[in-house]
Amino acid sequence: MEQLKYILAIESSCDDTGAAVLCNDKVLSNVVAKQEIHELYGGVIPELASRAHQQNIVPVVDVALQKAGIQKTDLSAIAFTQGPGLMGSLLVGGSFAKSLSMALDIPLIAVNHMHAHILAHFIDEEGFDKPTFPFLAMTISGGHTQIVKVNSFVDMEILGETTDDAVGEAYDKTAKILSFPYPGGPLIDKHAQNGNPKAYTFTKPKVDGLNFSFSGLKTQILYFIQKEVHKNPNFIKENIDDICASVQNIIIKILMDKIKLAVEQTGITQIAIGGGVSANSGIRKALKETETKYGWKTFIPKFEYTTDNAAMIGIVGYHKFRLGIFSDDEVVSKARLEF
Repeated sequence: MEQLKYILAIESSCDDTGAAVLCNDKVLSNVVAKQEIHELYGGVIPELASRAHQQNIVPVVDVALQKAGIQKTDLSAIAFTQGPGLMGSLLVGGSFAKSLSMALDIPLIAVNHMHAHILAHFIDEEGFDKPTFPFLAMTISGGHTQIVKVNSFVDMEILGETTDDAVGEAYDKTAKILSFPYPGGPLIDKHAQNGNPKAYTFTKPKVDGLNFSFSGLKTQILYFIQKEVHKNPNFIKENIDDICASVQNIIIKILMDKIKLAVEQTGITQIAIGGGVSANSGIRKALKETETKYGWKTFIPKFEYTTDNAAMIGIVGYHKFRLGIFSDDEVVSKARLEF
């Protein structure tokens, strides 16, 4: 029987302070402190984010341990987000993790945030299947859009990625144009469910291979809205559902076309999605439909493991612990971290 290992995981890559406790691959607690101050500015302010992490990290870790029903002396290792992310935010989580691992004299495990979004599928969760290697992962968030071939827990290769903006940025920019509060992506998804996806037509960017581009689409949407508002000042208000549905429709088409191409090129028909944008209902539905349409096997994470959270850091920590992959106290946080 496998020995029980308790991993404390810390996530502080952007504006949410997360702490989780895992017993092997099972989540005992997953606590997130959200920073609402950024809503006033319509986006994340790095300096304010790192200050809020400093205020939140001790209470969040304390609550995570309490909810897990263990003492810090029971911990086997500490995993933390090394990068990519906002430098100030990463430093808060990294410094705390290093200090605690030294104080408790237990191993420290540095985790790549993007690997964590992919490996979140391996959390032992009732009603959720785990993919088998190799599989294709599509990570979609505010900062990343990637198609990754996942060969093992520690062997992953990027097959395609965005050449400019990420898909989440396209959602955020559209939301801003429509005067939605930050974060606006979920509101676009909500309105899209009541609209006609074919009401307005946007063109797909021509990008070679498995790479993506969303900057041109953002400009297209901006010019289209400006033109229509010039003709009718109430255009947005009167057509909000159809606008959102049409924008969502083109984004889904772009993503699905690339994943289809990746399946053709690799012959791999197991597809897993991850990252904040994978919470989008339209994208989830489109991916699920491929199971009957093409015979793919698809994996969609539990909602709470899509946005930035510490449980996904913990699952990477557990598998690295199992494989004996540890970091020393010289490890540094990196805003840009090689995949």
